[in-house]
Amino acid sequence: MHVNIRNVFFIIFLLCFLTACEEVDLANKSKQAPSVESGATQKNEEVKKMILPDTPLQKGDQGEDVKAVQHILKSIGYTVKESGIFDEETVWAMTDIQLQQSDSLEVTGLYNHEVKAILENCLEEKVDIQPGNGFDENNIEFNPYEILVLVNKKHMLPEDFVPEDLVVPDVPFPFTEDLPKKMMRKPAAAALEKLFAAAQKADLNLFAQSGYRSYERQKELYTAYVERDGEDAANKYSAQPGQSEHQTGLAMDVTSPDVNFLLNEAFGETDEGKWIKEHCHEFGFIIRYPKGKQSITEYQFEPWHLRYVGEKAAKEIMEKGITLEEYLEDLSY
Repeated sequence: MHVNIRNVFFIIFLLCFLTACEEVDLANKSKQAPSVESGATQKNEEVKKMILPDTPLQKGDQGEDVKAVQHILKSIGYTVKESGIFDEETVWAMTDIQLQQSDSLEVTGLYNHEVKAILENCLEEKVDIQPGNGFDENNIEFNPYEILVLVNKKHMLPEDFVPEDLVVPDVPFPFTEDLPKKMMRKPAAAALEKLFAAAQKADLNLFAQSGYRSYERQKELYTAYVERDGEDAANKYSAQPGQSEHQTGLAMDVTSPDVNFLLNEAFGETDEGKWIKEHCHEFGFIIRYPKGKQSITEYQFEPWHLRYVGEKAAKEIMEKGITLEEYLEDLSY
């Protein structure tokens, strides 16, 4: 049988050429369409390399640091906008994380070094954060846990709201009974202890009189005041249930022996009252119902009523002589 050598070589050449073309085509497809697994791995590595800011941040802050935090929050599942504005959604996300890690974090709605550490551990998969597991997303618009929460006659707390981090601050009280009104939320209690220590160094006799008050207890008090003085009079000095800052656990009424441990305007004229007005902001507190602001707060002047809002907000509020309502209105975005 006669075999044409040229035809054999041609067939071999053609087979080799086709095989080479297939290998090149496969290689090109591999470059153009990386696997889902390799893409996910690359994304995870990019997320791990993200840098979180060291600067403490809170509601109303704006800038690239805020945007960086929002980018991280979004990467771990939170539906926040990368707007660069520390808005209600960002506050809610911070609160949700803090409630999930409440053994190691104070629940404030703020971004700080402790939150940064938790987020970094989350990126390294050392900590499991599940959006919404700490705090219901329905509470974005009204978050009773944030330290800048506004509670007044227009913004009410839920009847069943009881802070989960209530503690008794180590400060003097003019009574010995173990009553709920000794309690405050943990971050506020820690700040109150520092304030009282500074007052003591200044040779002042400051006493804590009334802190946390439940919805039911406020209801009892308000009803009694209405029966005694009438509704119109009671509304000028007492909150209706759900409208009291004491239910937040962030407020404490303070007094001194010079006014027989009463809560009255005369306290503002004592050495303790004057010192409080001048220095309370250094510890994150404000005089919540200042003189001359009744048309805004809808309550009479109360030089004894301290509200914890954090040092940054307190400094601005007290230096400008404004109310919490005015401060939050200026933060509108």
